[in-house]
Amino acid sequence: MAGRVSATPEGSGSGGQAGQARAAAQPPDSISVRGVSYTIRERVGPWWNFSLYHKKWTRQILKDVSFHIESGQIMGILGNSGSGKTTLLDAISGRLGHKDNFFGEVYVNGRQLKKEEFRDCFSYVPQSDTLLSFLTIQESLTYTALLTLQKCSNNLINKKVDAVMAELSLSHIADKVIGSRNFVGISGGERRRVSIAAQLLQNPKVMLLDEPTTGLDCLTANQIVSLLSELAHRDRIVIITIHQPRSELFRLFDKIAIMSFGEMVFCGNPMEMITFFGDCGYSCPEQSNPFDFYVDLTSVDTRSKERELETYSRVQIIVSAYKNSEIFSKVLSAIERTKHMKELPPIPFKNRDSPSASYKLWILLRRTTRNFSRDKIGIIMRLLQNLLFGLFVAFFLLRLKNDLVKGAVQDRVGLVYQCVSAPPYTGMLNGVALFPPLRAISDQESKDGLYKKWQMLLAYIVHFLPFSVISVAIFSTFIYWTAGLYPDASRFGIFFAVVLASHIIGELLTLVILGMVQNPNIVQSGVVLLNSAGVIVGTGLVRTIEEMPTPFKILSYLTFQKYSSEVLIVNEFYGLNFTCETS
Repeated sequence: MAGRVSATPEGSGSGGQAGQARAAAQPPDSISVRGVSYTIRERVGPWWNFSLYHKKWTRQILKDVSFHIESGQIMGILGNSGSGKTTLLDAISGRLGHKDNFFGEVYVNGRQLKKEEFRDCFSYVPQSDTLLSFLTIQESLTYTALLTLQKCSNNLINKKVDAVMAELSLSHIADKVIGSRNFVGISGGERRRVSIAAQLLQNPKVMLLDEPTTGLDCLTANQIVSLLSELAHRDRIVIITIHQPRSELFRLFDKIAIMSFGEMVFCGNPMEMITFFGDCGYSCPEQSNPFDFYVDLTSVDTRSKERELETYSRVQIIVSAYKNSEIFSKVLSAIERTKHMKELPPIPFKNRDSPSASYKLWILLRRTTRNFSRDKIGIIMRLLQNLLFGLFVAFFLLRLKNDLVKGAVQDRVGLVYQCVSAPPYTGMLNGVALFPPLRAISDQESKDGLYKKWQMLLAYIVHFLPFSVISVAIFSTFIYWTAGLYPDASRFGIFFAVVLASHIIGELLTLVILGMVQNPNIVQSGVVLLNSAGVIVGTGLVRTIEEMPTPFKILSYLTFQKYSSEVLIVNEFYGLNFTCETS
C-alpha cells in the first residue's frame, strides 16, 4: 500500500479571510489520490451450500480512482448505493480492512504517510452517530477533550469546548441530554453536529464525513452541508459522501465527484459538471435537480440483464470520455505538480497531546459512571434483579427443613442448582444491556487513536464490579438467612463469594462474546446456551458426572459451574444433621 498524506496545522482562523491570507503566504494544503483500486474476495454461496461456500470470487470495489483537492474546498462524492463512496473514504483514511488488496497512491502535500500516521492526520465522522445517551452535549465533548489533551488545564479545555460548540451552534443546548430511541433528547441534526464537534476538538486539517445528511430532513441536511462548507472555507479540506442532495446545495460544493461501480465517472467543479455532461449529450433538463439527474444517468440498472448491460455500457462511455477530457488532465497535472513542489507545508497532524494510559482509564471510568448513573431505573434493576429472583425462590421453598422425608436434601440441592445457574444469567443481562453502546463508541474512538479498546473494556469492568458486589450481597443475605441454610457466618461468606464469582463470570463471558459478535440478541442466546450447558454438564445435579459419557466428563472440568456447585454443596451439607420422623 502506498499511502501519502499531508497538510498544515490550522491557523487560529476566524474565517475564510484568514485562510486566504495564509494561502497567499505559502502554497495551499492538498490531498492527491491517484490510481486507487481495491478488491475483495467473497464466497460464492451461503454457508449451508457446502460446495459453493468454499469457492471465492474477486470483486473490485474501487477501480483507478484519482482526484485532487486543496484547503478551503469542500468536495461532495455522489453515487448510488454500492458505488464505492464509503470505501473510498476508508481508503483515503487508511481504514481498509484488507490492505493487501489496496493499490494506488494517496498524498497529502506531496508526502507519503506511514500506515500508523493516517489516523493522526484525518478526522473521520462515520455515518452513524456513536454517542452516550445519558450525557449532555457539553459533558460528551468535555470527556472527548480530556481524552485528547492532557497537558491543558481544565479552564483551557472548557474554553476549547465552548469555542467548538459556538462554532457548530450548540451553545444554546449545551446542557441538553443527548438521548436515544428510548427517551427524548436532541434532534438528529444536533447529534450530527455533536459528532462533528467531537472531531473538531482535535483541530483537524482534513475532515472526512460519510453520509452526514442520512436520516435528516431536507432543511436540516442543508444546514449541515452549509456548516461543513463554512468549516472548509476556514482553511480546511472537507470531503463528504452524500446521497440525493437538494439542488440548493449546488453552489456550496467546490468540487463534485460522481462514482458508479467503484469508478470515478466525473470529478470537477459544478459548472464543469454541467458542461461535461452536456458535451456528452446529456444536458440536464430545466427544473430538474442536476445531482439527481446525473447520479441516475451514471447508475447501473440491475433489474434485468438487458438493462444492466445497456446502462453499464453507457457508464463506461462516460468514464472513457472523462478520462480523455481536459478536466481529468488538469487533475493529473495538479497531482504531479504537487508531488514535485518543495515549498509545501508539513503534514498537518491533528493537535493531540495524548494522556497516559492510566489517565485515559480514569477518564473512561468517570464517563461510563456518569452516563449510567443518570439511568435511575437501570441502576435499580441492576441492584435488585438478583433479589427479585431470590424473592421468588424463597416464596417457593419457604423455610428449609431437616426432615429427610419432607425433602430436606432435595430442597437444598434445588436451591444450590438455582444459585449456580441464575447469577451468571443476570450478569449476562447486564452485559447485553449496557456494554453495546460502549463498544460502539470505543470502535470509533479507538480508530481515532484516543485510546485502546482494552481500556474501555477495563473501565467498564471496574465500573460494574461494585454493582455486582452490592446486588449479590443483597440476594445472598436475603436467600441465605430466609431459607435457613447452615447458620454460620463463615459459611455465609463462602456462599456469597461463590455466587458473586458466578455472577461476574457470567458478565465477563458476555463481554468476551460481545467483542466477537456484534448482534446482542445472538450473544444473549449464546450465553444462555453456554450457561445451561455448563449447569447440565458441570454440576452433576441433572445427571451424576460418573454416569456421563467420557467426553462430557472431560468437558465438565472446563465449566465454572462444576466447581461452584461442589463448593456450595460441601459448604451446606458438611456437618449438617438430618432426621427421619417416620420409619
